[in-house]
Amino acid sequence: MTPPAGEHRSGATPVSVRPLGEADLDRADEIFRVAFGTFLGAPEPKTFFGTADYVRTRWAADPQAAFAATVEGEVVGSNFAANWGSVGYFGPLTVRPDLWDRGVGRRLMEPVMDCFDTWENRHLGLFTFAHSPKHLELYRRYGFWPRFLTAIMKKQVAGSAEVPGRALYGQLPAAEQPDALSLCRALTGAVYEGLSVERDIVATHAQGLGDTILLQGAGSELDGLAVCHCGAGSEAGEDVCFVKFGAVRPGPEATNRFERLLDACEQLAAERGLGQLDAGMNLGRQDAYRRMIDRGFRTWLQGVTMHRPNEPGYSHPDAYVIDDWR
Repeated sequence: MTPPAGEHRSGATPVSVRPLGEADLDRADEIFRVAFGTFLGAPEPKTFFGTADYVRTRWAADPQAAFAATVEGEVVGSNFAANWGSVGYFGPLTVRPDLWDRGVGRRLMEPVMDCFDTWENRHLGLFTFAHSPKHLELYRRYGFWPRFLTAIMKKQVAGSAEVPGRALYGQLPAAEQPDALSLCRALTGAVYEGLSVERDIVATHAQGLGDTILLQGAGSELDGLAVCHCGAGSEAGEDVCFVKFGAVRPGPEATNRFERLLDACEQLAAERGLGQLDAGMNLGRQDAYRRMIDRGFRTWLQGVTMHRPNEPGYSHPDAYVIDDWR
């Protein structure tokens, strides 16, 4: 998720880039909110995103993939890289508004691209604003190309019946969790070779941000999984269950598995007493998008994912995946 990153125009600012430290988090969080709020015209930018937290949660998940830009020793922006196995993405990339168009965003791109080189991800991506030529041009310079729109969708939680075969990663005995992670890797690898959201599953559990839904299939296979953030202090925010990533095993019954996964996500939200369910859907996954519309999901924020190389990755009509790369 990348609001005003800024490329160089004139009056270049002397910028240094270093790892983002724990002592920087309050300032980085404030800049994150003000940057988005200013760009989107919020009346009080400092309160934008409310009780949702992207900066502290992503730093805690992988401090070595979090970076700060400084000017004269003061933090003026930050960026985060995420490693999903064969897939890597970055964001939020945010810069203090008075330093937009001074090359700060470009400097914050350098360490995340180094992360991707180290991790050897083969498909890279980001989420940004489709209506901003400045953003599209900045990221195009790093080899990213805009593809389909991504809709950030929401619906009111109506409650649902208990979903058969549903388990929660956080409720498994510790001795069983490694096997569960292995099954999750097998499922995501079937969706896209090498794709793995293990780091998000573990971070969500370790930080108490929510839980991961596991749908048991035939035999020892999983039919689906969904990494869900729940409530204030997570990426969801107050009264929201946010599906950060969800996927079902591909094949002839994928549509039924996807419907069951959506049921399970709504069940978790209802169990946690949350009134809204949020989920991102790339419009390249046409049938999955239509099914969410049919269930009452509506788009409240829309952006475009940019890809390197210019290929769909797992955003194609046969994929039943929920995510948004914010």
